[in-house]
Amino acid sequence: MGSCYKFSLFCFFCLVINLFADENADGIAKERASLLSFMAGIVSGSSKAFEGWNSSGVHVCNWTGIKCNNVSTRVVELDLNGRSLHGRISPAIANLSSLMILDLSKNNFEGQIPGELGNLVQLTELSLSWNFLQGKIPPQLGYLPRLEYLDLGSNKLVGDIPSTLFCNSSSSSLQYIDLSNNSLSGKIPLRSECELKDLRFLLLWSNKLAGEVPAALSNSSKLEWLDLESNMLSGELPSAIIRKMPQLQFLYLSYNDFVSHDENTNLEPFFASLVNSSNCQELELAGNNLGGEIPSIIGDLPTKLVQIHLAQNLIYGSIPPQISSLVNLTLLNLSSNFLNGTIPPQLCRMRKLERVFLSNNSLSGEIPSALGDIPHLGLLDLSQNKLSGSIPNSFANLSQLRRLLLYENQLSGTIPPSLGKCVNLEILDLSHNKISGIIPVEVAELRSLKLYLNLSSNHLDGPLPLELSKMDMVLAIDLSLNNLSGTIPPQLGSCIALESLNVSGNILEGPLPASIGQLPYLKEIDVSSNGLFGEIPQAFQASPTLRQLNFSFNKFSGNISNRGAYAYLKIESFLGNSGLCGSIKGLPKCKKKLTYHLVILSILLSLFATPILCILWIRTRFRRQLSVFNGGDLEDEEKENEELKYPRVSYRQLIEATGGFSPSNLIGSGQFGHVYKGVLHDNTRIAVKVLNSKTAAEFTGSFKRECLVLRRTKHRNLIRIITICSRPDFKALVLPLMTNGSLERHLYPSHGLISHGLDLIQLVKICSDVAEGVAYLHHHSPVKVVHCDLKPSNILLDDDLTALVTDFGIAKLVKGVDENNIPANDSMSFNSTDGLLCGSVGYIAPEYGMGKRASTQGDVYSFGVLLLEIATGRRPTDVLFQDGSSLHEWVKRQYPYRLEPIVEQALDRCAPPHMPTYYNKIWRDVVLELIELGLLCTQYNPSTRPTMIDVAHEMGRLKQYLSDPSLLIEEGSIKYHDPTSNKNGVNP
Repeated sequence: MGSCYKFSLFCFFCLVINLFADENADGIAKERASLLSFMAGIVSGSSKAFEGWNSSGVHVCNWTGIKCNNVSTRVVELDLNGRSLHGRISPAIANLSSLMILDLSKNNFEGQIPGELGNLVQLTELSLSWNFLQGKIPPQLGYLPRLEYLDLGSNKLVGDIPSTLFCNSSSSSLQYIDLSNNSLSGKIPLRSECELKDLRFLLLWSNKLAGEVPAALSNSSKLEWLDLESNMLSGELPSAIIRKMPQLQFLYLSYNDFVSHDENTNLEPFFASLVNSSNCQELELAGNNLGGEIPSIIGDLPTKLVQIHLAQNLIYGSIPPQISSLVNLTLLNLSSNFLNGTIPPQLCRMRKLERVFLSNNSLSGEIPSALGDIPHLGLLDLSQNKLSGSIPNSFANLSQLRRLLLYENQLSGTIPPSLGKCVNLEILDLSHNKISGIIPVEVAELRSLKLYLNLSSNHLDGPLPLELSKMDMVLAIDLSLNNLSGTIPPQLGSCIALESLNVSGNILEGPLPASIGQLPYLKEIDVSSNGLFGEIPQAFQASPTLRQLNFSFNKFSGNISNRGAYAYLKIESFLGNSGLCGSIKGLPKCKKKLTYHLVILSILLSLFATPILCILWIRTRFRRQLSVFNGGDLEDEEKENEELKYPRVSYRQLIEATGGFSPSNLIGSGQFGHVYKGVLHDNTRIAVKVLNSKTAAEFTGSFKRECLVLRRTKHRNLIRIITICSRPDFKALVLPLMTNGSLERHLYPSHGLISHGLDLIQLVKICSDVAEGVAYLHHHSPVKVVHCDLKPSNILLDDDLTALVTDFGIAKLVKGVDENNIPANDSMSFNSTDGLLCGSVGYIAPEYGMGKRASTQGDVYSFGVLLLEIATGRRPTDVLFQDGSSLHEWVKRQYPYRLEPIVEQALDRCAPPHMPTYYNKIWRDVVLELIELGLLCTQYNPSTRPTMIDVAHEMGRLKQYLSDPSLLIEEGSIKYHDPTSNKNGVNP
């Protein structure tokens, strides 16, 4: 009996196990079918996105992006973020009943979020951010009982936020909610009976949310990050709510319609509510029209605060000196308010301040000299106030100062020569004050100025200093409305980057130097209301860049035509010059003077010139026929090599070296032809760049342009040429073969995926090399060159991974070329690029698309794209084709608070495993600096971009920082604040 019972029990267990196994097998089969249904909804994606999927011999647990439970082998994670997937999210995913993590972020999904996702009852993490999802948020998502992490940010979602997300028993487990950067409307649906006790991150910025901040949010006492910026929220600042959030670190309420307490007159309750948030680091309340005074209790805020942003409000009263207790503050922005009183000298106690904005207020009194004791101060904006007295000499101590803005005050005295010690100064604006005296030589020779110098509307006198000519990076100089005298020095023609010059409203005299009209980028010049005389130099009319000119109210004379740069002008540009005449409407017509002697001279010249021209024509014709008779190739090849002084390599030798230009030796292709590798008889390994024979005649100018550039430029970071080979039907450049290939090959070795091959130190060194090479082309080469096509494929790496810039096929020679040695019929053009758009898609500066001339700033833009490409791991064309925006615009949307995922991915690609924590911080700083420099280089307005010399300096500094961090840590050069990750500590 007992044996029968045991046997029956054994049979029962076997039956249960078999039933369980059958059920599990059925479940796995259903999951496979669901995944294949999901894949069927994908139109396109990266080549490895679905590696192993739909292979009969591969278990679903081994498919790309999938993880399974070790026991049941059921799918628990589907992670396909950043795979460039296009299509719609299939509801079939809801059949993955054991799924815990679903991450489809950073793709190109369209359509609506399937409501069926609400059936995934095991789900703890859902991330669909950075797609193009539309429609409303399904309310079913609010019923997921275990959901901890919800990220739907940066889509095109509309409508109200479903109340189920914030208010039901299932939502109580949520720790992270990100619905930012959508078009959501309505109120934040959090009622008094709702409790999100575990919520730590709430990001709702950049929507259309209205109403007040719900009081029930005070139940979320663990909140660390609250971002409600850029909505239409209203009511009083949520003091009672904030008071119950002791762990708050980042609070962003800017650009809403909040008011302060007591009918918008009292800010003290709000600041008091933050006193106990001991970890608070950043506070932003800008653009809310908040009224009241800044209370002295601001000094009791947590000392961990690094940023306070109160700009664009209605705050009045004085700046309380107690604010100086915030000793870790790096940014203080109180601009565009109604502040009065004096600037507290106690601000000097805030030794870590880097940027101070106090502009557009009613501050009075003198500028405290103590501000010169803030060692890391890089920007000081005190403009548009009522400050008086002189500029403190102590500013000479500000070695990191880059921007000093003191315009529209009541400052007097002289410009202190000690400002010349601010060797990093980029902008100096002292305009619209009462400053007198001369322009000090020390200030005039500040070569670091690369944006603008504005000393207009003061009482300055004396001559224009010759030292101004040393400002070879400055984009604009405005010295108008002063009492400057003497002549305009021709040496100003050395300000090679100058785009705007205004010296109007002075008492200058003498002729206008032609050298200024020859500046290659000059767009605007105003010399009106002076005493200048003589003819206006022809160089101004011939300038291809000038668009705004004002010569009025001087003593100019001569003929003015309506051609060239003058075609844009009206009589207003020439008023008050009685000696001028010409074809500009409103000017008197010039009288024609044709003398008897001129008639006789012209007849004699024509009699002698005609037979000479005929002889020259016959001689040229005969030489051309002889060349054709001899096949043309020998004469052309010998002439080209003799002119360029290169060793002779014959066409036959190139055929032998490349195996008859065999496809197996092809190492690259481009717009103008192909590049082959080969070996000469002396074992020299070469790369032969062959111009496409079908378009050889069309692109002859491009070939000669590259030859000329390579002949006259010599730099360790520019490719050197071995020789050239030129025949009527064949043209080639012979270059040394770079065994490490191009930078593109290392960034994207296969399948378009960015590589782990180069670490951050190597990448920074390569970028530093490129910056040095291009800076040489722009500023130091005997032939001033704009490259026009900077990109990874045009950066070669030698055996030591030293970068060499190559491919000058569409480069523009902008200055220093001996044009007399270039035949008139040569197709090389100095004012166009032969109908070509300057550069490659994704790297082209935006101004080129509007028909602007190629410029050094265009190269700076391309270099900035390269930096952003390396930092983000994204090709610029990927971003362009996904959402139509440039890589700059895409990164700018993340800056500065949403860069963490980008930095993490960069470290994954470029950092060695098990890197020490100390170096992790250093490398993170460098990645952030690369992003910031990339954004600076790719600004839309070319005039706001840095020059390549400055970029090379910054890259050299980063390279040095990586090799010896202590040097720059002491100097405080790395300034970017790295906020806590959005996902920090959340472990679904």
